[in-house]
Amino acid sequence: LLDKYLNLKLGSYGAVLNCRHRDSGLLVKIALREIKLLKQLRHDNLVNLLEVWKRRRRRRYLAFDFVEQTLLDDLEKKPNGLGLNTSRLYLYQILRAAAFCHQQQIIHRDIKPENVLISQGSVVKLCDFGFARTMTSPAQEGVYTEYVATRWYRAPELQVGDTKYAKPVDVWAVGCLLIEMLTGQPLFPGDSDLDQMYHIIRRFGNLTAHHQDLFHRNPVFSGVRPPKCSGRIPQERRFPTVPTAALCLRMDPEKRAQCSELLEDPLFTQDSFHIRYVCVLVVYPVVFIVSQ
Repeated sequence: LLDKYLNLKLGSYGAVLNCRHRDSGLLVKIALREIKLLKQLRHDNLVNLLEVWKRRRRRRYLAFDFVEQTLLDDLEKKPNGLGLNTSRLYLYQILRAAAFCHQQQIIHRDIKPENVLISQGSVVKLCDFGFARTMTSPAQEGVYTEYVATRWYRAPELQVGDTKYAKPVDVWAVGCLLIEMLTGQPLFPGDSDLDQMYHIIRRFGNLTAHHQDLFHRNPVFSGVRPPKCSGRIPQERRFPTVPTAALCLRMDPEKRAQCSELLEDPLFTQDSFHIRYVCVLVVYPVVFIVSQ
């Protein structure tokens, strides 16, 4: 089956190949570790698994949609922000992708600008499910690793080392993305885990009692007290016309809105944006292939 693709160049993610389908000209990428999750994830705003094949017994190949541009690329070109209209368009699609994953009981755990692909037609595709995992049921009392998500987009519960987190970690990351799209600057550009915690507490207030306990028991913060919150400016006052971020960026994960609820936020419904929105799929004549 690999003979169906014309190799273009070696990519950057391990054994990764940029390839073009010899007959259709379609561009794809291939990666192994996401195969179990991506088999059940088919959505306009997710990078889709196109083909899977096995070669030489132990080696498998996965072919994915390929989109060259990322949200990070857009932010680097526009350091003052993308503007409300573009930010809203991107945010809506990111939420659609995350909401679909959550409906499938999957948390992405690494939503960040590099993992948001943007086509020339402004179609968003969430990618890189290397950190994603299926949630266990409450009866199974699932315990997850706390070291997930890039630091700047890591929710407070992840930051303090909570191992019983859930979908709200993705919601927090989406809120960080929204502010970054509007301002052009990362919301919490911490240069260490401790500095990251300082940024969060000073902006959004004290940790929950449970997370304060985890903070004091976490060796990363050994001998350190959480900074006290004083004189903070509520997020609603910083961006009064876009209160959506405040629904995402709440210290208590139980108080964060769900992605499905955020899709019904006035940001999208007040001018019937959600009705007018039509996701136009853009087909690229190239393939990106990963093998492991």
